Amino acid sequence: MYLNHAISRLGLAGCDLNRYLAGLLAHYSFTHNIRMEFINDIKEELAYVALDFDQELETAKNNSSVEKGYKLPDGHVITIGDERFRCPEMLFQPSLGGTEASGIHEMTYDSIMKCDADIRKDLYGNVVLGGGSTMFPGIADRMSKEITALAPSSMKIKVVAPPERKYSAWVGGSILASLSTFQQVTIDHSFFSLFFFCGSLCFQDFSFDKNLC
Repeated sequence: MYLNHAISRLGLAGCDLNRYLAGLLAHYSFTHNIRMEFINDIKEELAYVALDFDQELETAKNNSSVEKGYKLPDGHVITIGDERFRCPEMLFQPSLGGTEASGIHEMTYDSIMKCDADIRKDLYGNVVLGGGSTMFPGIADRMSKEITALAPSSMKIKVVAPPERKYSAWVGGSILASLSTFQQVTIDHSFFSLFFFCGSLCFQDFSFDKNLC
């Protein structure tokens, strides 16, 4: 089922979270020597999504329970504190990074509400996370909590976070490419090269079977 009218897009990706994390760590003296690849590694190794962001901030102020060490290539060990959960919080509050947009929980809710009422129950019960930026521990519980707060009380919310979700887009593309019907709506390298170099092909002359789309 393809519901084009219900699709939403948030212009945030892993690289945006990396830049945000680098900014959060800017007050440390070590950051000027850390390449972005290490910032990404810190994010993937130590970051997590807080179930309650404000409460987690208070907890971090009063004790060191959220602090974790990270060993740099030169052997030095640095301590990362509330940056661990402040970084992925941008997925729920994009304004933290300067992006005026709804969070992923609100966008999910809005997309479901744009669909017919008779399928909303199924959609609320089948929220599937996918992509590298959904690998943060705690993200499924947070999504469930936030969507439950937005959805009608009669709806049962189920958020699924498959272990292999980091590569879900690739897996889906691979499955699609393996279908015999998919081959009928593709072009080969020679055709693409011809269009790329001359830029004058008129695709109006090429028709595709609408039943395949």
